[in-house]
Amino acid sequence: MIPKLPKTLLYLLIALFAINMAQSYFTELIFDEAYYWYYAQNMAWGYFDHPPMVALMIKLSSFFFNDELGVRFVSCLLSVATFLILWQLIDHPKKERYGVQFFVLVFSMTLINAYGFFTLPDTPFLFFTALFLLVYKKFINKPSVLLALGLGIVMAALMYSKYHAVLVIIFTLLSNMKLVFNKYAWLSVVVALICYTPHFLWLYENEFVSIKYHLYERPNRAYEFGDFTLGYFVNLVALFGLTFPWIYKSLFKTRAKDQFTKALLYLTYGVLVFFFVSSFNRRIQTQWIIVISIPMAIMAFNYLLENENAKKWIYRMGMANIAILLFLRVGLIYEPLFPIVYETHGNSKWVSEIKSQIGDMSVVFENSYRNAPMYAFYSGSETYSLNNIMYRQNQYSIDNSESKIQHKKILYVSKYTDNGDISFQWADGTKSYGNFIDNFESFRKLRSYVTEKDIKIKEDKELTLKVFNPYEMNIPLEKIKLGIAYLNDYRQVMETLPLLTTQRGEKTVFIKAKDTTRFIFKLPKSKMEDPGFFKITISENGLYMGINGDNIKLD
Repeated sequence: MIPKLPKTLLYLLIALFAINMAQSYFTELIFDEAYYWYYAQNMAWGYFDHPPMVALMIKLSSFFFNDELGVRFVSCLLSVATFLILWQLIDHPKKERYGVQFFVLVFSMTLINAYGFFTLPDTPFLFFTALFLLVYKKFINKPSVLLALGLGIVMAALMYSKYHAVLVIIFTLLSNMKLVFNKYAWLSVVVALICYTPHFLWLYENEFVSIKYHLYERPNRAYEFGDFTLGYFVNLVALFGLTFPWIYKSLFKTRAKDQFTKALLYLTYGVLVFFFVSSFNRRIQTQWIIVISIPMAIMAFNYLLENENAKKWIYRMGMANIAILLFLRVGLIYEPLFPIVYETHGNSKWVSEIKSQIGDMSVVFENSYRNAPMYAFYSGSETYSLNNIMYRQNQYSIDNSESKIQHKKILYVSKYTDNGDISFQWADGTKSYGNFIDNFESFRKLRSYVTEKDIKIKEDKELTLKVFNPYEMNIPLEKIKLGIAYLNDYRQVMETLPLLTTQRGEKTVFIKAKDTTRFIFKLPKSKMEDPGFFKITISENGLYMGINGDNIKLD
């Protein structure tokens, strides 16, 4: 049910929808959007980096529009819906007279503004966080079976949007521990788990690849106060722009006068503390903390309704924020307004430049889950990201895209070559090359496993390597070379070496289809003083070493 709105606010929301639709139409995709568009070409219950909600949004958008609007239409709808839910979450008796101030407050929040049209996992995350708080508010006032069902479905939708949603659910529970003894609350948990079961099954079938990557495989680097912790506080400012002093003051001034306000406080402080602690381990990205925008919008609006000084300054600074944001949004379309080349500039141009030289030929991009889907979106051609040991795994590592370009003539594009069969310019003006391969063949799905545990770098003992071939064909050993990569304690590849092996058991000249071949090897001596991890890699047909195994800790 759409809440009753002041006329001015209604007109502003209609204008917001129109602006976001126009922005979506005229703005080229950013790389992450192209990547999620690629998700949507093969709908599944999960993807390498994220749950599937963002792919579902794009699939639904494509039923109504083509091109960029076919990626962003649902985002435009969810943006306005988020404003409507936030308005409904505010109970203050004065709110009807301050619809304009409400709009300025929320629209001036930088990432809420941006995600009004960009289609990223945070777009549904913001919407479902607001919806979760609305259902939760009704639930704590008068729990019922119907509200428990609704709460469970919304919690599942939150988790289908982004894994960070677990923080929203946990901190809300911590604000109201009595829920542990509430039968309706337990019903909502059961409903959420049932709804989320397809994603659990997908994770199981894919060896929990998403969880393993985010928790154990993702590279990091040594702690830097300026970039990690200080950078976290910079992100807190960037989240709200010029209104940040008054918005954070509203947080400090808000008291837990009821159970719902207590939930808002727990959610906000919980996320802030969680990522503050995390900042001592890794660099915190601004969008990771975006969820606090929802509870903060509610608390800040309630605060400004009671404080004339805050009302005045949030409106003034909010309008300044909006002016800056609108200028930048025009710059997303019209490149000369930007001091730098941004992701929305010139991608269709470099795609057209390549396509004009090769026609509908498939293109393999070395180490680029960004360029591969961008080329596919604007060209309509098959693409593949060939990921090697110096890069990272992504959706191309686990889907069937590799099979679509096997034994075809393809263009191989690498930023590491200084000559080739064709040349072109990227959006930033740098020149790159592509080389033709007449019969492309890769085996990036070969998996390597080391059976021993507690391996010490200085021990000269034999280790067992198992190589599993998931393909339907036998792979001749002469086509592959085994290697090893040594990583530092931050999981950064520092050294690669060939790996000398002998076969264990029955000797064979190929790795049988759907079978495992065992090898014996010793760790080659590393130039590193104290490597933290190693990884077994496989090179095929002269291609650079692939990402074929997990990081293995060295003692």
